[in-house]
Amino acid sequence: MSMIRVAAVQATYVLMDREATIDRVAELTAEAAGQGARLVVFPEVFVPGTPIWIDTTPIWDGDADWFRLLAENAVVIPGPSTDRLGAIAREHGVWLAIGVEEKEPNGATIYNSMLYFSPDGTLVEKHRKLMPTGSERTVWGMGDGSTLRVVATPFGRMGGLICWENYMPLARFHMYAQGVDLWLAPTLATGDAWIATMQHLARENRMFVIGVNPVLHVDRIPEGFPDRDRLVPAAYLAEKGPWLEEGNTVIVGPGGDVIAGPVREREETLIADLDLGSVAAARRLLDPVGHYNRPDVFRLHVDTSPRPAVVIEPMQPPEPRTPPA
Repeated sequence: MSMIRVAAVQATYVLMDREATIDRVAELTAEAAGQGARLVVFPEVFVPGTPIWIDTTPIWDGDADWFRLLAENAVVIPGPSTDRLGAIAREHGVWLAIGVEEKEPNGATIYNSMLYFSPDGTLVEKHRKLMPTGSERTVWGMGDGSTLRVVATPFGRMGGLICWENYMPLARFHMYAQGVDLWLAPTLATGDAWIATMQHLARENRMFVIGVNPVLHVDRIPEGFPDRDRLVPAAYLAEKGPWLEEGNTVIVGPGGDVIAGPVREREETLIADLDLGSVAAARRLLDPVGHYNRPDVFRLHVDTSPRPAVVIEPMQPPEPRTPPA
């Protein structure tokens, strides 16, 4: 079964409100499933939303309360939030891919992660963003190589990278080498250059690509949000306009052709029927990790081991002492 109907959900989250945003995920997933989608893809850090202050205000300028709100609404994996997301996937019988901000149970560092749930509600994979970009480094930590994996499904192998990770050619090559047919690129990136990037990736590995973005209009910031007026200064709005996140969602075919989108400055779910069986034919002239590769010339070494903060090694028993003669 290589045919799959996919839904790329360009929507607005409830800023820094995990539970209300998961309510939105439930509603939007139900709508997509009602249109026959079997894979539903949400944007980067959709739960609990983008820490927009890293771009709208001076860095370190009184952001402690906002960061605390982010930490309080981040997703612990596994935990009640992943239970809810899994239940949504199970209720509608869909594969669900969604960006979240992740917090370890005993830590304060936040990670930008993408979660994959199967139709039975199981969390089958997690990817942590390797490299936050620019001001993102003030809120998100760095992932390691242990989550650079693809997911095998009945319709093909899917995987991907988050936002500007897609500009890391070695990370892409490692994922390509795992046989990915459907590439997910949840992102906050906007503009025509990003659409060209999605087309390049699709053509480079002869695969389908789903690039999915959020949208956020200044009017959708909750009225009771802390320091709301300082969060989005008037000078920022005068320069940038009211769309704090304008969308840019697109679905691209293996030849780089745009199948659906791009969509900007509105909420919309793109629906497309993809035949992942066509990927093999598309690779007959170009397979960058197969017949169009030169492993005798180029080699890539990837460290996929986890990098926890503390490694506890078992105590070695003392050497037996030999009694004196």
